[in-house]
Amino acid sequence: MTEVIDKQSRPESVNPGSRREVLAWALYDFANSGYTTVVLTTIYSAYFVGVVAAEIDQAAPGTGTLLWTLAVGIANFCVLLSGPVVGAIADFRATKKKFLLVTTIACVLSTALLGLASTGAIVFAMTLVIVSAIAFASGENLIAAFLPEIAHPDNMGRVSGYGWSLGYFGGLLTLGICLAYISWSEGQGLGATHYVPVTLLITAVIFALTAAPTFLWLRERAVPKAIPTGLTYLRAGFAEVATTLVHAAKLPDLFRFLVCLTLFQSGVATIIVVAAIYAQEVFDFDSQQLIILIMVVNFTAAAGAFVFGFAQDHFGSVPSLTGALLIWIVAILLTLVASEERDVWIAGNLIGLAMGATQAGGRALIGRLTPEARNAEFFGLWGLAARAAAILGPVSYGVTNRLTDGNYRVALFTTLAFFVAGLVLLLTVNEERGRLAGRTYRQTIPGE
Repeated sequence: MTEVIDKQSRPESVNPGSRREVLAWALYDFANSGYTTVVLTTIYSAYFVGVVAAEIDQAAPGTGTLLWTLAVGIANFCVLLSGPVVGAIADFRATKKKFLLVTTIACVLSTALLGLASTGAIVFAMTLVIVSAIAFASGENLIAAFLPEIAHPDNMGRVSGYGWSLGYFGGLLTLGICLAYISWSEGQGLGATHYVPVTLLITAVIFALTAAPTFLWLRERAVPKAIPTGLTYLRAGFAEVATTLVHAAKLPDLFRFLVCLTLFQSGVATIIVVAAIYAQEVFDFDSQQLIILIMVVNFTAAAGAFVFGFAQDHFGSVPSLTGALLIWIVAILLTLVASEERDVWIAGNLIGLAMGATQAGGRALIGRLTPEARNAEFFGLWGLAARAAAILGPVSYGVTNRLTDGNYRVALFTTLAFFVAGLVLLLTVNEERGRLAGRTYRQTIPGE
């Protein structure tokens, strides 16, 4: 059931967040990016394949990469099931901030404990990766749901871009400190089994410290809603999600973009979790080279997210995202034909620009198309699409890599296909029509 509401009752008529709140919101992107860059992308992903799972990978080439992508896939499958429900419960209880605190603590602790996983401790390492990745992804969903509360629709692209830009600088800070420690350790003759656990502890501490302003300054604006008689919060949450999925199909541009986002984010998710492994296995990059490469990529990604935020507000989300996906396709093609390290650096910079643009742009466009009064719930669908992508992309890469006995280049073709398919579907999304539909749509709670 939908009903038309007047302009005065829409969220954009409410005063957006103060500068301090916007900064506090963006600082969470700064805080959690260290986890992404160190654990999922750079240091620990390569360490897992090259050290923790080294023996099994030598016996069956490609197994280490497959196990890594399966761990990431399992975590995202759990979030795929729980994300919309957590979002719906957060809407009922107005507790996004409390839930965010729980996921932050879980991610910080499990990241620190990862350092205890020694050579051959595959199950232990995979378990901690799954726990930390679940907490990280759940936190992403929750922090994203604050965006429509603190930003006006006209500058949502810029605010989202600020968050992603600051996030990449957070990744740079964490990687820079880790690089300094690795350089010192190698100078002392210490190996990866010594310095990798320390870098995980560094990552956890930085996450905890830099996330603190979010919980001090960001305000929960949502108002608790009455639960239908006889239902628990959990059952009400499941009922709300089921209704949301039904009604999402009645918002064709939002629904189409969610499918589109699932496709191109499958490619993005794959690059995030296998980039360091690819550079290590195909081009023999060592730990310091991997970190420097990802630091450069983070810098260009920050620039891409920042510039794209303005481009999105000026030209529109769909044209801007189209340009970003074209850059992705060029970068993947260059990586496939790369024969020298120079080619990898060029492709890496293109990937950085495109990654910042697509991640900031996807979140902002969802915010523009989302019906009001259901921010956490509908951003749960955004999270669901992102989590589906984080399963589909990396696992398809890992399976292809294993079936081809560790042929990383062949596996990369699956990633290219996701970007091409996403681009084709994006061209069918009408942003203005979808935004109008979101403004005039109000989903009601059963019994409301």
